[in-house]
Amino acid sequence: MLNTEQACDRVHDIVGRARRAGADAADAVLIADRSLAVSVRMGALEDVERSESEEVGLRVFAGTRSASVSTSDLSPAALDALVERVLAMAREAPEDPWAGLAPQAMLLNGALPQLDLDDGAEAEPQAMRDRALEAEDAARAVAGVTNSEGGGASATRSVTALATSHGFTGGYSVSSHMISASVLAGTGGEMERDSAWHSARYASMLEAPGEIGRSAGERAVSRLNPGRVASGAMPVVFDKRVSSGLIGHFVGAITGGSIARKTSFLQEYLGKQVFAKGIAIHEDPLRLRGLRSRPFDGEGLAVGPRRLVEDGVLTTWLMESASARQLGMDPTGHASRGIGGAPGASPGNLWMSAGEASVAELIGDIERGVLVTELIGQGVNGVTGDYSRGAAGFLIEKGEIAGPVSEITIAGNLIDMFLAAIPASDLEFRYGINAPTLRIDGMTIAGD
Repeated sequence: MLNTEQACDRVHDIVGRARRAGADAADAVLIADRSLAVSVRMGALEDVERSESEEVGLRVFAGTRSASVSTSDLSPAALDALVERVLAMAREAPEDPWAGLAPQAMLLNGALPQLDLDDGAEAEPQAMRDRALEAEDAARAVAGVTNSEGGGASATRSVTALATSHGFTGGYSVSSHMISASVLAGTGGEMERDSAWHSARYASMLEAPGEIGRSAGERAVSRLNPGRVASGAMPVVFDKRVSSGLIGHFVGAITGGSIARKTSFLQEYLGKQVFAKGIAIHEDPLRLRGLRSRPFDGEGLAVGPRRLVEDGVLTTWLMESASARQLGMDPTGHASRGIGGAPGASPGNLWMSAGEASVAELIGDIERGVLVTELIGQGVNGVTGDYSRGAAGFLIEKGEIAGPVSEITIAGNLIDMFLAAIPASDLEFRYGINAPTLRIDGMTIAGD
């Protein structure tokens, strides 16, 4: 696999080829990765997968026309042919007055931030097999667990490099490690499934495999013999396993592309109250070893910490250059891109500030409600904010967690839900987007 310096040389060379061939401007991104995944089931090795790839994406501009292509053939002859092909495509593409590279004055200059994202470790199949077995064994050891969908361990290292024709070249490497377990409890038609997993940049930061397995087993057993809930309006408490999904819907609604196309339910909310007073949503793409950390964005702009929501007020859109131009604003350093196509926008490490009440205090005055631990389906309308999803979890009665429930639907509108959200104090930095347990009163439950 290429190292960071080699990857930077490659993209710089490809952009130079495009310019010499007649492109008015160009940028190129290269992603090289190597991964190993091991899965086990019922105490035996089930599968070992190893992959390695190097791909480059090239975008060229002919005036306000542009086109993109990608390839895994990095030989000089293939790159020359690629450049000719994409230039021919660009000259036939429709004009786009908003397309173009990021403003040159906003490019990241100087040394890249050092974020410690790569542990440099070579994945060892035997060690990963042992982790997966330990996780599954711990899950199967939980009383009531009757079957297994398996345990797994994976490790990936990747290098990303970006070059633009107006002066930016940079690259960085990351590693990622994961352990998971998924098991079933009960028998016959009464079986229930659940899982647990943990991902981290460094293998040394992973939760112990036995803890992951025990969590998976205990979760599956706790779901046995679910009841139903009578339909009606009641408080819904989103466990922190699923509460980050609500923040994900918020992020989707404030990306520049959605705003520029006028397809967001938050279209008119910049500078207005979207969450309750006191709530903040933080972003920090420069967090050391963060799962969404990066030293620059997908267009070569500097990134840094900011608050997307301050005291409940929406402070910014997330914009790459094209949507920023369309909106008459500056890009915000949130461009993200893969190998193909133009950049989109996405945040770095994101979290909602914790509240003051514990989870027990948060639910203590709920006469009847639902604690949601699993969400099913994708019933969210990004234009209107209407929200309707299948769910499972636990009944809340008289301020206490009661028995499991399943086959229910929860519904509301995200604008109302955001304003009503009350966070607990149990924030944990475990994912790329994190939120504490959230209580939202007045949601509609469809059950019996």
